[in-house]
Amino acid sequence: MQSSLASPQKIRRAYLVIALGCGVFILLTSIAMLTYTGGSVENHADKGYSFTRNFLSNLGMITSVSGNPNWISAVLFFISLAAAGACLVVFFILFPRFFQATRFEKVLSLIGSILGVLAGISFIGIAFAPADIARPAHVQFVMWAFRLFPLAVLCYVPVMFVDKQYPKLYAWVFAVFCLLLIGYYLLITNGPDFTSKQGLVIQAVGQKIIAYASIISIFIQSLGAYLYIEKRY
Repeated sequence: MQSSLASPQKIRRAYLVIALGCGVFILLTSIAMLTYTGGSVENHADKGYSFTRNFLSNLGMITSVSGNPNWISAVLFFISLAAAGACLVVFFILFPRFFQATRFEKVLSLIGSILGVLAGISFIGIAFAPADIARPAHVQFVMWAFRLFPLAVLCYVPVMFVDKQYPKLYAWVFAVFCLLLIGYYLLITNGPDFTSKQGLVIQAVGQKIIAYASIISIFIQSLGAYLYIEKRY
């Protein structure tokens, strides 16, 4: 998974773009929440977007749960999630170059990046499959994204701890994030059903926590790589 970009400065700029892309996701999804045209699983007549009763996927629906057109929110969600998925793909293509000191690092980082690229593609797939018009595909992309992403991060955690040069702070960031990802996968597969009031709140809030934790984690890792290249070269 080695990048064709030869210049460290070009790689450094690529990491900066990834970090900025993470910021764009947070900004655009926040605006999309403000433009969502209403309705939740619990109450189709709800006005606007509820942090505790709506899922992020509601933002990408062409027609909101209330039955109203939802084009502005849907476009913003599409751009934000497609961009985040693309950033994830680029991140995992570039990241293995830091871990080439031993065969263990090379092999495990390669496996991690293959899984990470597939996770990024899955997130792009979520953007292209709105929940109201392509629900089966949407659900499958969500499930695969959160199967592959924890495995990708799990591959990198030991690599980052073993490598003698890369700052251990970022290994700890990925370690904590990996636990969150595993916890969220258990939540969506074994947690309370969202058809109950309590289950809806748990699932909706849990989804937002892991979504923004994912973005913040990749933001930190990208910024860390940006600073590491600056220091190293």
